[in-house]
Amino acid sequence: MTQLTCFKAYDIRGKLGTELNEEIAYKIGRAYGQIYQPKTAAVGCDMRLSSEGLKQAVIRGLNDAGVNVLDLGMTGTEEVYFGAFHLDVQGGIEITASHNPMDYNGMKLVRENARPISADTGLKKIQALAESGSFAEAALKGSTEKYNILPEFAEHLMGYIDPAKIRPLKLVMNAGNGAAGHVIDAIEEKFQALNIPVEFIKIHHEADGTFPNGIPNPILVENRASTRNAVLEHKADMGIAWDGDFDRCFLFDEKGQFIEGYYIVGLLAQAFLLQQAGEKIVHDPRLIWNTFDIAGKYQGIPVQSKSGHAFIKDVMREHNAVYGGEMSAHHYFRDFAYCDSGMIPWLLAVSVLSETGQSLSALVEDMIEKFPCSGEINFKVADTQQTIQKILVHFSGQQPEIDTTDGVSLNFGAWRLNVRASNTEPLLRLNIESRADKNPRPMQDYVGELTQLIQS
Repeated sequence: MTQLTCFKAYDIRGKLGTELNEEIAYKIGRAYGQIYQPKTAAVGCDMRLSSEGLKQAVIRGLNDAGVNVLDLGMTGTEEVYFGAFHLDVQGGIEITASHNPMDYNGMKLVRENARPISADTGLKKIQALAESGSFAEAALKGSTEKYNILPEFAEHLMGYIDPAKIRPLKLVMNAGNGAAGHVIDAIEEKFQALNIPVEFIKIHHEADGTFPNGIPNPILVENRASTRNAVLEHKADMGIAWDGDFDRCFLFDEKGQFIEGYYIVGLLAQAFLLQQAGEKIVHDPRLIWNTFDIAGKYQGIPVQSKSGHAFIKDVMREHNAVYGGEMSAHHYFRDFAYCDSGMIPWLLAVSVLSETGQSLSALVEDMIEKFPCSGEINFKVADTQQTIQKILVHFSGQQPEIDTTDGVSLNFGAWRLNVRASNTEPLLRLNIESRADKNPRPMQDYVGELTQLIQS
């Protein structure tokens, strides 16, 4: 029995050839089909050079397990999510490695109604069956048909805005040569048909698995220049950049400045609470004070969840929350079966820009001033748990309030930090925020102190 190392906390990801190949993909499809026994599953893949082959292997596995497949072609992850709750199917699989390096690929798996499958909710079962290879013979093999979900998906997205209220705007769209381009084109067509006065400036638009402009991961500082420069050059109102499977989008204001995902959570929470006060907003524990502030201001109820899409979705379902946001630029929506989308956030941002008449920088300026944050800082350390322990000991004399929802959060009243081990990489992730009104100390001081402590 071969041990499969590509199974992670809430998806599948591995190095091509050794950790993930077409034989392994077949076994995963076969195991998924045997365990969940959907009548039909939706399957799509991103633009990586290995994705189509892996997708076909997964489809063969599903068919051999007796499952019919709707092959959605090249899609972003959220198109498979959409298919899983919108079409008459009982599950979905997207082949993607999102923002991982060139020599990686992976999968995101959902059940009926796009419910996530994570280590706690079935991924381990799939792993065990794929490893053992003890597959049952299906009475009848499944069939496969191609299905274009784009028209229905684009129609659904239009439901998040009121076309009559959109003011003239110029937007830079950076698909990063990932899978987002075809959806951007479909929305642009809809905008034009409805005479919505928005101009789309597209860069790195064509899907290209060789990634001529680098792996699309705008969370990395070095990957932001092309969007920023295009915003400045075209005097655009906003820049939007996506990762490879476009389930995360990143916003740049009219000055070309990258807006931390944390403040976008506040902006989107505001967008929903303006429409319906009293709704619940789910957030992760890394940075929280701005979300609390917005919820207080617009009569919302903040609910904390562990980071990671499987956890956030479960908490949102449990509380019937209208919106959930992670500072890592994952945004989740009740009307989208509690799934994350990289298309809905920018449409809502366009809506808020139009309705308030303010620029994006003006909308987030107040949040940034009141609650400065460090942004997520990653450290390669030999032992993440040992390092977290060292931080706890270091600050124990100051008697911070301690929260262990996800990693460890220490609250000192005027500032707080969260430190946690990455679920997907051998990294320690640090986030710091402060309350400007209670705290004269610059953010750099805290960052310096923690960096020295972690690296010593």
